[in-house]
Amino acid sequence: MKTKQVIGGPLVIGGRKLSLSRAIRAGDFVFLTGQIPFKDGQVMTTGSVEEQTRAVLEDIKATLAEAGCALADVVKAMVWLRDRADFPGFNAVYGEYFPHDPPARSAVVSELLVDVRVEVEVVAYKPVAG
Repeated sequence: MKTKQVIGGPLVIGGRKLSLSRAIRAGDFVFLTGQIPFKDGQVMTTGSVEEQTRAVLEDIKATLAEAGCALADVVKAMVWLRDRADFPGFNAVYGEYFPHDPPARSAVVSELLVDVRVEVEVVAYKPVAG
């Protein structure tokens, strides 16, 4: 593959189309945009960090599937948490999704641009057939 390929449709929050792609395939790598939790098409500003983490990872799993990938293809994860105290709950749920050979990961505590508890961005490696 000589060009990048956009994966998935546009991202819309509150009726506003965001100026980013859901994911991009570039050669053998798939780069996902940082994912925040959604429920019923709305930003999930309530709920525990465990509930929000599960929502984020389910959306990541769905986007990866659109790119022909699975969670097992993830080689790097970047995590932003709003509160340091949320790390144990986040990590417990994250471990359910990556039980074997987990990807490399960074995690930081940061003020997020949206009123959620967690954001996760991943990079997957899945060689293009051919």
